[in-house]
Amino acid sequence: MAQRLMTTLTPGDLDHTLSRITAAAVEALPETDYASITILHADGRLETVAPTNDVLWGVDAAQYELREGPCYEAAADEVHVASPDLARDERFPRYAVSAVAAGLRAQAGIRLFDAPKSRGALNLYSENVGAFSDLGALGELFRHQAAMAIDYAREIQNLREAVRTRTMIGTAVGIVMERYHLTDDRAFAFLTRLSQDGNIKLREIARRLIAATHG
Repeated sequence: MAQRLMTTLTPGDLDHTLSRITAAAVEALPETDYASITILHADGRLETVAPTNDVLWGVDAAQYELREGPCYEAAADEVHVASPDLARDERFPRYAVSAVAAGLRAQAGIRLFDAPKSRGALNLYSENVGAFSDLGALGELFRHQAAMAIDYAREIQNLREAVRTRTMIGTAVGIVMERYHLTDDRAFAFLTRLSQDGNIKLREIARRLIAATHG
């Protein structure tokens, strides 16, 4: 099972990785009919990504609006939340009405990551009462493998962004060198001064200059 999860969750770009995580959850975790991921952003905004079924858009949104439910709790407060019988769960009386109406009878939320600017939780849904009573070692293994895949995908994304930024700044330096007949060091210093004086990121200064030159 461990090898199967590692193969299923081979990292790619971040969006693709998140989609593979929810698809793998439905495939690998017992009695999981649907899955999604909740992202809690630094500004308090909650966002659903990679749902395996369209019904989850509304179900997740209900939890965000009510500030109630396993997926909200896992993203905001708890590391792991399970509700094997939503209809009888006294913790989520308002949300349970929406969930049961959508045909969902059990649910679990598992914290996937804590990043400086966001938190993420995996939401598991079942149409069967009694599901997720004990995810146990398999749930922890899945969480661990999924978190590793997300970390790796983020690292690759950051590296790609760094390369794009460096390329963009290099292009802008070349434009300034040609336009004002400066050395590369002085052209870079010129862009840096514009960035500092305008309190604008150097990458944005470079982007604007390139757009103005080639627009």
